[in-house]
Amino acid sequence: MAARRLLASVLGRRVPAGRSGRALEKGGACGFACSARARARFYTDPVKAVGDITDGSRIMIGGFGLCGIPENLIGALLKTRVKDLTVVSSNVGVENFGLGLLLGTKQITRIVCSYLGENSLCEQQYLAGELELEITPQGTLAERIRAGGAGVPALYTPTAYGTWVQEGGAPIRYLPDGHIAILSQPREKRIERLTVRKENDEICKSSDNIRTRIIKRAALEFEDGMYANLGIGIPLLAPNYISPNITVHLHSENGILGLGPFPLEEEVDADLINAGKQTVTLLPGGSFFSSDESFAMIRGGHINLTLLGAMQVSKYGDLANWMIAGKKVKGMGGAMDLVSCPKTRVVVTMEHCNKASEPKIVEKCTMPLTGKRCVDRIITEKAVFDVHKKTGLTLTELWDGLTVEDIEKSTGSPFAVSPNLRPMQQVKM
Repeated sequence: MAARRLLASVLGRRVPAGRSGRALEKGGACGFACSARARARFYTDPVKAVGDITDGSRIMIGGFGLCGIPENLIGALLKTRVKDLTVVSSNVGVENFGLGLLLGTKQITRIVCSYLGENSLCEQQYLAGELELEITPQGTLAERIRAGGAGVPALYTPTAYGTWVQEGGAPIRYLPDGHIAILSQPREKRIERLTVRKENDEICKSSDNIRTRIIKRAALEFEDGMYANLGIGIPLLAPNYISPNITVHLHSENGILGLGPFPLEEEVDADLINAGKQTVTLLPGGSFFSSDESFAMIRGGHINLTLLGAMQVSKYGDLANWMIAGKKVKGMGGAMDLVSCPKTRVVVTMEHCNKASEPKIVEKCTMPLTGKRCVDRIITEKAVFDVHKKTGLTLTELWDGLTVEDIEKSTGSPFAVSPNLRPMQQVKM
């Protein structure tokens, strides 16, 4: 009865009495009418659940990274060998798990996503012309799905649009077309980026580490009561450096508000990850919500500050952080949505030069843009710049031991020097 009540609330319509949830868990297949046009079907076999997916189908895959993906249903598609699939997904995970397996067998010919993640196979197939790729800002993609599936007939998702519920260990999946599947197979729940902290970790406290130095300066951007978003890369280190004297509500666009520091080894939860797919903790009072609601929060101007990484930043604050044409494709994820809100202050945290020792602060970006004149401050391991959208860069802080001349040599754009230039600040731990 509890399962039927929950299904009724999910389906938004009255579900008539029928066989008990216990009977269904034992493998009994049955159907019952939940409207004049739709019927619910129950499956214990993932292969049968995907049996109506044929060559050339367009499907949506739920989850985020490797968290919450329908791995048993993906495995079923591997067995049915359907091909020429168009897949809509927030990102594409890794090469040897989840969608990467379908890419490996070349069953996918087109992907619509917001971020490729660490899936180099997807990147290689696209650059080789073997795969069609449509990259869409994450907030736009989430809204398209919420608005009715963007014309996609099948939705496999344990999060956001469509809901997994639990009774007696049998996950029940709701699809917008009225179909329901019960899948009792165990899930591997692989962790894409296991990230833990150690008690009294001295490495995390030392500013000799470049990334630590950058984030310890960025942590000074936080103010008491602020709502802040953290992009992938260096920004995700921020929860470990927030002063205990202030309260900052950290937001992750995959649908979390109240991010805490990285977990201790015994605290790791495979289902709790940030936008960079790292394992995290949740502070008391934290909450979860769907991706489209997360971006509604961003676009509504409720985020005071966002910390982002970058490949290039121009003298007037243009930002490029998602693609090197012909060489590297990552996707913009939620970055375009984050920088488009005029109420959100954008601070870039990045190393001053790339691996080829080329400046990442330039007069004009040569890479595809994420946003125009959107950056307010740049923090590197060498310096801090304020960015004015009309007059350009002003050097305001300098790391101890460096000179203005040193910064000029490693910066690809002219800049002014603040009359109040001071040593680069660090949050006290």
